[in-house]
Amino acid sequence: MNKPLRNFTLGLLPLAMAACTDQSKPAGDAYKNVVVLISDDHSHHTLGCYGNEFIRTPNLDRMAQQGVRFENGYCNAPICSASRQSILTGKYPQATGVTMLFTPFSQQNNVTIAEHLSNQGFATALFGKTHFNDWIWSPVYDEWPKYGFDSIMTNGVHNQWLREQQQPPMPEGLDFYVRAGAKENPAGFWNSDNRPHAVFDEYSQGTFFANEALQFMKRNKDGRFLAWIAFNEPHAPFHYPVEYDGTYGTDDVPLPEGSDEDDRWVPEIFSRLSEQQRRGIIGAYYTSVEYMDKNVGIVLDGIDKLGLTDNTLVIYISDNGYLLYDHKRFEKHTMWAESVQIPVIFNGKTIPQGMVTDALFEGVDLAPTICDLLGVPPMEAAQGESFVPLFKGVTDDIKQYAMSVFLEDNLVMLADKKWKYVFMTGKRDLGLEYATGFGAPGIQHFLYDMENNPRETHNLANDLAYKSVLDEMKNHLISRFKEIHPYANELPQNLNTDGKLMWFAEPRDVGAEYGGEPLRILE
Repeated sequence: MNKPLRNFTLGLLPLAMAACTDQSKPAGDAYKNVVVLISDDHSHHTLGCYGNEFIRTPNLDRMAQQGVRFENGYCNAPICSASRQSILTGKYPQATGVTMLFTPFSQQNNVTIAEHLSNQGFATALFGKTHFNDWIWSPVYDEWPKYGFDSIMTNGVHNQWLREQQQPPMPEGLDFYVRAGAKENPAGFWNSDNRPHAVFDEYSQGTFFANEALQFMKRNKDGRFLAWIAFNEPHAPFHYPVEYDGTYGTDDVPLPEGSDEDDRWVPEIFSRLSEQQRRGIIGAYYTSVEYMDKNVGIVLDGIDKLGLTDNTLVIYISDNGYLLYDHKRFEKHTMWAESVQIPVIFNGKTIPQGMVTDALFEGVDLAPTICDLLGVPPMEAAQGESFVPLFKGVTDDIKQYAMSVFLEDNLVMLADKKWKYVFMTGKRDLGLEYATGFGAPGIQHFLYDMENNPRETHNLANDLAYKSVLDEMKNHLISRFKEIHPYANELPQNLNTDGKLMWFAEPRDVGAEYGGEPLRILE
């Protein structure tokens, strides 16, 4: 069966939105348009505006200086697919039905912010990464669903366009990145030699998507639009074009030390890396971030040139963070701050300028806040909160807790500004090819004092002096699951606290495990 193409014809994005209705005109001080810039695996500790003195992110720093920056932004899952679908719907991963890497997103059971705004007369388009996992449905669908987007421009569009271009020859004497297997050659896969990809900036994917998004805005500037721009950077293997070669050397980046508590949880694939290779990986990541920031600048400058600045809401967010040898590993599938905390920046004419807030913000809060700022009805199924009251100075906090799940390893987390609690069933060694070699650890509890130990190097869960805090966080997490989990009414009544947490930490997805064939196509 031939797989359907996803809008692979260039230049055919909708030229105009639906005929104007009353819904096409924002009321009061509401924004007319919204642009969401979402990156992949960008940890909050690798931006200048978040205090990193080694990296150069002038465009994101400019966004923060002119808007609101959240210091306590959290993803609802430290993995691409689950986090992205929560951001799009305003629903927690269990509620969307997507908790695993290769779970297909169900259009029937979910309403995205794109679908919601489309019903309000907005033109909608997505540029870049989706992780909808449509390939799971290929045996049963004749056409990919669009999830409310009028057009979805993915990597295939760029690849087709690139084949039609006359790109100049690559510079002589320059080594380029060649993909290696992560398990067989982790140094090669994670780009420890800090090598560029064989493409010039003008022809690179991120630059292409930024420019195509601006063309979409230009065509629809007389109406209302949602532009969802999803850069692949800085996801491993940390892509950047040839012009960025040598941007960061091994001496230009910090190398975290980790702690003794980390040793039990270090995946085997990272144990063989030398210090030079670790620094090279960090340098490649930093370079990819700087390249991505340049493309953010293309979008910001383009919005100004199109005369859309005053009526366009611009938001920057990442799907999850990333460990850059923090806790002695390179990945995101953990609940440590570098992995689960994300940069969140709101920018617009009525957004307070230069505001930094420690309010807890979750990925599920993005869609409800967008609706409120655009002056459209709220999304009925959304479980997140609007942060407009915070922007207006009505309150300093919207919510008390942030929660996140990584059900590949049966990990669940609850955090406030003081404490972070993590529960793990430990029924197997770490998944997604990140096995430690120590085997299944069994049930684990982690409790961190985020005020006095922000690097999370000392687990207090086994300290009897903190038993009351531990018990309180457990109970709060169970209560939260009862509020948001779609099967909470099926929770067996005779389970103890650990049993309840185990029950909620079990995935129930339709789809496939990592590297496997689909387990279930339909429920």
